Amino acid sequence: MKEAKNILGGKLETCCMSPLTGYYRNGKCETGPGDMGSHVVCARVTDDFLNFTKLQGNDLTTPSPINGFPGLTAGDKWCLCASRWKQALKAGVAPPVILSATHEKALQFARLQDLKEHADEPAPEA
Repeated sequence: MKEAKNILGGKLETCCMSPLTGYYRNGKCETGPGDMGSHVVCARVTDDFLNFTKLQGNDLTTPSPINGFPGLTAGDKWCLCASRWKQALKAGVAPPVILSATHEKALQFARLQDLKEHADEPAPEA
């Protein structure tokens, strides 16, 4: 299996271990054939985003112990569906992105410039 790359072309870094995120629940925004939602954008969720996604039918705040999901609060990092992040961008509530932990597949959904403009940390100089 080839090593996953981030949107900056480097090694995909860990997004978050607590709460444990990622489609594979390994802390990274890795993706594969079964990941129909493309959970590839590592973001630090905000109250505005959490309210927005709940209104879209995806409640990320309510714990689901049976699924091992603790529920998120503002400030948590989480691997988001790329299409949801883009919807939030259009609605003006896109949460900050951790560029080094966002999978390169996110570029199939969002422009690099948009992701960089919402960076949680400064982008490294090229």
